Amino acid sequence: MYSKEVLKHFKSPKNVGKIKNPDALGKVGNLTCGDIMYLYLKISKNKSGKEIIKDIKFETFGCTVAIANTSLLTTMIKGKTLDRALKVTKDDLIKKFKNVPLIKVHCSLLAIDALSEAIYDYYKKHGKKISSELEEKHKRAEKVGEELHHRHSEIVELEEELHKK
Repeated sequence: MYSKEVLKHFKSPKNVGKIKNPDALGKVGNLTCGDIMYLYLKISKNKSGKEIIKDIKFETFGCTVAIANTSLLTTMIKGKTLDRALKVTKDDLIKKFKNVPLIKVHCSLLAIDALSEAIYDYYKKHGKKISSELEEKHKRAEKVGEELHHRHSEIVELEEELHKK
């Protein structure tokens, strides 16, 4: 059912965990399946002065493909500039995995949304210009987050409590 690449990233995910005092945090969820992702970024400047993703970690409460997608995404964007990272799409993730069941394609979008939210958070904290596209993605993610909390408040509160530990 799943490709070798999906199973590799699920069984041995890369960059799992939490970054203490992250420069940015992206938190997203999916209303249909209930998956929740936290994506942590540490940002620094490269030799030419551009901001890059120095470190990236994630926590995903979700299915095989959700975990594998987030793991794959972290390997693709670590060390990249924020602009370059924002250019990665769900289709890029799906191509790397070769075979993602249609019912699981939303997991690829969720990983991309977590990245967008993390970069939005970083830009907001540092007074940087936020593109209209990134602003629109943020509004969608915020709306879903509110609905997730409303529908699944007990589960969300439990995950939040676990997340604090």
